Amino acid sequence: MEFVFVSGDPALDLVGTVQRRRGLALDQLVTPADLGAWAVEAGLVDQPMAADAEDLAHAVRLRETIFRLASAAAASAPYAAADRRLLNRQADGPGLRQELRPDGTLHRTGTAEALLATLARSAQRLLALPLAAPVKECAAETCTRLYVDLSRKGARRWCDMTRCGNRAKAASFRERHPA
Repeated sequence: MEFVFVSGDPALDLVGTVQRRRGLALDQLVTPADLGAWAVEAGLVDQPMAADAEDLAHAVRLRETIFRLASAAAASAPYAAADRRLLNRQADGPGLRQELRPDGTLHRTGTAEALLATLARSAQRLLALPLAAPVKECAAETCTRLYVDLSRKGARRWCDMTRCGNRAKAASFRERHPA
């Protein structure tokens, strides 16, 4: 399974583990091992952490909480109290560990609980007002990925130009130039 990291924030990349939310959704976090693999590919840990079904359930609950909060931010809507409480409770846990080694490399470790606390704190920073990051939803019809728009003019429309942006531009070109 290929994880994609184009959202500009690890918390939003976690949200992106569900693709096509408005259609036949594809959940990439199906097993506890998927959570560990995602964490490694996200560059948060060096080796997959041990995780069980309960850890996966907590990760999915956090992911959906972050999705609702970030969607509210994208729509300039208020945050639901229950979602804020869950996010804040999850952020209270111990975070992932990083150790600078003599050779200048980072050694990154932690438990599933530490991973989720780190992601919750990332979401808190992302969504904190008045400096909340400009969260947007991809403009592609079938994509529901949320991302941070750090473009100079704040006019970014797609989560990723090589995927959604390219498809949209190709479709627009075909529409303007029928065969």
